[in-house]
Amino acid sequence: MGANNDELIARLGRWSSGRGPLYLLLAVRLRALIDDGELRPDTLLPPDRELARSLAVGRGTVVAAYDLLQQEGRVVRRQGSGTRVCAAQRPPSGPGGTAGTTGTADTTANPLLLHLLDPPENVTLLSCAAPDAPPPVLVEAYLEAAARLGRIRHDIGYHPAGYPELRERIASYHRERGVPTTAGQIMVTNGGQQALTLLANLLLSPGDTVLTEAPTYPGALESFREAAALFRTAADAEAFGAALADRPALGYLVPTCHNPTGAIMPPLVRRRLAALAAEHDVPLVEDEVPAELCFSGETPPPLASYGDGRRIITVGSLSKLVWGGLRIGWIRAAAPVISRLVRLRAVHDLGGEILGQLAAARLISQMDRLRGDRIGVLRRRHDHLLGELAAKLPSWSAEPALGGQTIWVRLPGDAGAFAQVALRHGVAVPQGRSFDPSGGHGDHLRLPFLFDEETLTASVTALAAAWRDYDGTRRPGTLQALVV
Repeated sequence: MGANNDELIARLGRWSSGRGPLYLLLAVRLRALIDDGELRPDTLLPPDRELARSLAVGRGTVVAAYDLLQQEGRVVRRQGSGTRVCAAQRPPSGPGGTAGTTGTADTTANPLLLHLLDPPENVTLLSCAAPDAPPPVLVEAYLEAAARLGRIRHDIGYHPAGYPELRERIASYHRERGVPTTAGQIMVTNGGQQALTLLANLLLSPGDTVLTEAPTYPGALESFREAAALFRTAADAEAFGAALADRPALGYLVPTCHNPTGAIMPPLVRRRLAALAAEHDVPLVEDEVPAELCFSGETPPPLASYGDGRRIITVGSLSKLVWGGLRIGWIRAAAPVISRLVRLRAVHDLGGEILGQLAAARLISQMDRLRGDRIGVLRRRHDHLLGELAAKLPSWSAEPALGGQTIWVRLPGDAGAFAQVALRHGVAVPQGRSFDPSGGHGDHLRLPFLFDEETLTASVTALAAAWRDYDGTRRPGTLQALVV
């Protein structure tokens, strides 16, 4: 099935009217057509020269746009057979199952959301790094919030910046951690992911460069891709600091309980990066969503506590500490930035629902209790998972995490190909390339230690069986697993 050139031109519309390089603008429009299902899986796109001629651009513009979409997994380019929209694949329904090609069209090429949109059956998701059940303390908080809700008067319930009480509680939380903060420097969001997306929309234009660690959280990468940003990656903090001198539009990092490695950045490095961000006038987004999960029980001071912190933007959330279904996140930034974000957010949804914000206000005041309860469980499961891997998969290597919910595992083989075999054994594992915008870390997996010990043992047993089937084949694969 091929895309008619004239019809495609009509669908592209005024694709070049935005800001940024033409190839990025073309890629953004083609991406939207693919994600919206207007260009269906396996559709053959026009040849480079033909589309370039019709669009009155150089062939290099089309080639660069196609190549970018191929890097994102939206198209595949093969010599002699042209450029095709990637087939929509679904994971096997269980051990021995086969992938199908039916179902809803993907709304994103990043595997972060695919299993949330179309959950596979009979597959253990060693992929979603979030608590799998609401804790009793959350239920208690909601019961109290429901009682308080009935007493609210003279309030229509629209608060684009967030419910005032919750904003003040979050500001107090940051003050207690050494960061002078007022409620005017806080905006409540529907989780950390919305916070990242709003920041990308506000701070990035097509073609802007975002500096990230490699590996890093893929949900952030997806937000930046949707803003048509380009990526520069840094393998370590020293390289990250040096790259700030080139003044990227934005820097993004996870310094505490890093996702996916579980590492914690030392204080001197934090101080250095905060100073460099100020020196080079680069906005630095510090993702603190997993920060309260340090195994030591002590959460390090955030980057914003060093210097005046004016160029540091902090993203927080209760999804990892409490439950993903509690869609409460926030942004801490300079008041003018918050003001711009609030105006942007108001266009989208006028603010989040109030009941969850009332519950969150109580939970944030109990942060020490929440942290203590959660960390004890995570440490036991972390140690159990490492022990199971050492016993059943000794050829794999993993550094112990210092916190968070995941470990970063290196395989003596291709993790993407192995992920396909693992799915046939009923286990979904996220491969390393999803965490690296440069396409590296193809020999890594991220494994969470969120399940109980019995489930972790069964999952590693299944992975070991899959490894025996895979070991020696070394065949590259294309099917990816969910990463959150």
